[in-house]
Amino acid sequence: MPRTRKRRGIPGSVTRRGNKWAFAFDGPADPLTGERNRIRKSGFESEDEAWEKMAEAQAKLREGQLTKPSKRTVAQFFEEWFPRMRNSIGSPTTANNYETLARAYVIPVIGKKRLQDIDAVTVTSLYEHLLNSGRRKRDTNGEMFRIWQEVTGRGDEISARELAREVGVTHDAAYKAMRRFRAGRTPTGETNGLSKKTVRSVHIMLRSAFADAVTWKYVPTNPVAAVKAPSPENRGHRTWTPTELRRFLTAVQSDRLYAMWLLLATTGMRRSEVAGLRLDGLDLDNGALAVRTTRVVTNGKVRQGFGKSRRSRRRLSLDKATVAALLTHVEMIQAEKATWADAYQDHGLVFCWEDGRPIYPDTITEWLARIADRLGLPHLTLHELRHTYATTALRAGVHPKIVSTRLGHATVAFTLDLYTADIPELDQAAAQEISNLFLGTPGFGTDAVEVTLEAA
Repeated sequence: MPRTRKRRGIPGSVTRRGNKWAFAFDGPADPLTGERNRIRKSGFESEDEAWEKMAEAQAKLREGQLTKPSKRTVAQFFEEWFPRMRNSIGSPTTANNYETLARAYVIPVIGKKRLQDIDAVTVTSLYEHLLNSGRRKRDTNGEMFRIWQEVTGRGDEISARELAREVGVTHDAAYKAMRRFRAGRTPTGETNGLSKKTVRSVHIMLRSAFADAVTWKYVPTNPVAAVKAPSPENRGHRTWTPTELRRFLTAVQSDRLYAMWLLLATTGMRRSEVAGLRLDGLDLDNGALAVRTTRVVTNGKVRQGFGKSRRSRRRLSLDKATVAALLTHVEMIQAEKATWADAYQDHGLVFCWEDGRPIYPDTITEWLARIADRLGLPHLTLHELRHTYATTALRAGVHPKIVSTRLGHATVAFTLDLYTADIPELDQAAAQEISNLFLGTPGFGTDAVEVTLEAA
């Protein structure tokens, strides 16, 4: 029969169970029910050891480092974390990406492990596995290219519908892929491992998840914080030159959405921000607009949001050409409203179809690709058009703080870290300017006089 011992002035008790000893004491009350959590641990060789370990546990509890032993697995934790995370993260896109990363790359590998058993070594091993053999998604783009290349290589043709049926994708996906292949945009060979960039994204998600686990007292410390994430090579961003951008803007001057293309080029706004820009956010009399709402695609569906962060909700000053284009565009919208009358679907958006229906954000991306192909310009995504704005502004000497604010970045440091590799000439220019301050003209020192220092 178990024998329980207590000591005067010491909360808790120790109990002998067979040849082993255990301790138990009351932990903090449940914040919702008010019930006390009983903290227990067994397996000690002696009564003194049990008292000693209980004192250590109580000290950790006072310091906020004690967690109640639990068999909760990593997979069970994530199922609890996903809905809470979605409520706390402002960006639906970020929340969706976090869940996708966890389900694709973390849960299948360490999901059955106890959450409290995860340490820095486990996390490091996870990253090594992902880098070497972590690819789980099927490379349908590569499969389509190989089939298309084989068929066209022997002088035959294949329709988008046939290609879609062969690979098991949608007709739209096959059609877009074939247009990319014809334009020379072919996929690179895939490896079995994930890229360093993807594993770094897993690291960011995992660090956030375990930070919450620490807050909830599920684990005492964050094991991810002790692990260094893989560092992707900073290869710079694909951008257009000013000449290429002018060619693009000249070509779309007669486009119904010319104002949208010009706005993207002159402000670096995100695709979601342009798609969600509202008429009541325009202040064209004062040459400005307010970025308040977004339209983002998550799991194929469009959701309205309110920006990635507080800094992404901002007021942007506009140049005269962009203001003029927007004024013309708004007049066109009013005329279309009058034409469609009661059939007009008014969502209050600046950029929409003729009948007021919102434009699916992916459609804007597709339009950009088609125009670039037609003009023979390098293929850019809309985010790379944003990079074009940023690098052009920095090269033109616009202060990094202004560029960062206009882009809606959280910090200036983030902006500089992101674009330093794109503008190495700025580093050289800075070196020369500082040298000129100290040495005067660039030719300083060419007629230097030899000076001899004699010992005193």
